[in-house]
Amino acid sequence: MSKQRIVVGLSGGVDSAVTAHLLKQQGHEVVGIFMKNWEDDDDSAYCSSNADFVDAAAVADVIGIEIEHVNFAADYKDRVFAEFLREYQAGRTPNPDILCNAEIKFKAFLDHAMRLGADKIATGHYARVRCVAVDTGEPLGQDGASHATARDGARIRYELLKGLDPSKDQSYFLHRLNQAQLSKTLFPVGELHKTEVRRIAEEMRLPNATKKDSTGICFIGERPFREFLNRYIAKEPGPIKNDKGHTIGQHVGLSFYTLGQRQGLGIGGLKAKGAQRGGGDHAPWFVARKDMQSNTLWVVQGHEHTWLQSNALEAQDASWISGEDPASGKLTAKTRYRQADADCNLIRSRPESFALDFVQPQWAVTPGQSAVLYDGDICLGGGVIASAHAGQ
Repeated sequence: MSKQRIVVGLSGGVDSAVTAHLLKQQGHEVVGIFMKNWEDDDDSAYCSSNADFVDAAAVADVIGIEIEHVNFAADYKDRVFAEFLREYQAGRTPNPDILCNAEIKFKAFLDHAMRLGADKIATGHYARVRCVAVDTGEPLGQDGASHATARDGARIRYELLKGLDPSKDQSYFLHRLNQAQLSKTLFPVGELHKTEVRRIAEEMRLPNATKKDSTGICFIGERPFREFLNRYIAKEPGPIKNDKGHTIGQHVGLSFYTLGQRQGLGIGGLKAKGAQRGGGDHAPWFVARKDMQSNTLWVVQGHEHTWLQSNALEAQDASWISGEDPASGKLTAKTRYRQADADCNLIRSRPESFALDFVQPQWAVTPGQSAVLYDGDICLGGGVIASAHAGQ
């Protein structure tokens, strides 16, 4: 790849730090950008934005690159957080990290980087980009535009691949990216395992070499999730019922629960005679259904209860990386992050929606979460789960 001006999203974490170092080492002109996406409670114990910027600035100093602090909080609130609240109020469980990538990191940030004269942007995500010739399928590497085949006028397509470290792969969160975005994006650490990234950081004596990976949603931080939602969503208590229709407790509001949830139900000490398969009198309770019309939370005993199993799903708001929906057939899918790929059949696909049949029942398939499709290591795209069909 020829020398380019590359703007790197420096988060304060080790992955983006090593990303910037690797690109600088390759001879590129590297500029760091720290994105501030949330500022409602900047001074609280849960918001690490200020500390993260200090870490990012220290990294930039060691690597020898400039860093700019950019505030995208208004964009984030309008494009990500508002949708997050709408989904929760409707009883669904959204994934704001996916929307943040599509709307902020690879839209607002990408636009800002292009205004700075960037040729490409780079982030510390564990994923890979591959360019291929459309007509022949010939791989052209990351910088396909400079390849002889591409220069000769061949049509090219950018593919999103899983990161080489299966335990860190983040393609699930990136499945809404499009061709234009991928054509401008690099994921250097996607070619590495996390242990190698740590080793490089320690070898470079980067100040955040041993910093823990961030967890959770960026605007919630480490605080209790229900405590955060209390500030924005009103509580509407209602009955908790078991699969026999008996009221066994009261919930604080359907928005505060998600399918498959086991903790925080307030019914842990109850018993149920004749519990379902995998249950028993003392088996744990799980959220299985949410009825918004009657404001009822339905729970079942036992991880393997049939109400928690789904053989099929319908997804909407689909986004396809190639720009076209894939042909029906055998693929694999994830219905949540860190889930093993599940064999499935894509039985109906349209530009805006699709349906999947699974070879094996899937556990607690949750409306609002994303179903992401794969063909081997290639992430094809996905959509937002609208409904799931329970096993029999």
